[in-house]
Amino acid sequence: MIGSIVSAIVIGAIVGALARLLIPGRQKLSIGMTLSVGIVAALVGTLIAGLLGFANTPGIDWWEHLLQLVLAVAAVLVVVQMRANKAR
Repeated sequence: MIGSIVSAIVIGAIVGALARLLIPGRQKLSIGMTLSVGIVAALVGTLIAGLLGFANTPGIDWWEHLLQLVLAVAAVLVVVQMRANKAR
């Protein structure tokens, strides 16, 4: 259980940072918010991968990580858009 939480934090940080790098342009998003979005995307991605049956595969779970990254990119875009609308 503790190992899963720690791995979600580490993977979430990586996924959040990669999501920011993949989105063109500059996003007004703090490092803490990026990490939070990445961690939530990692947890939700793991949950969805588990429900679809490809969370625990031999070796590296590439499909699970790809799903987490896609979710993180979508979440970063949503958060940036929400903040832009809030500023108006």
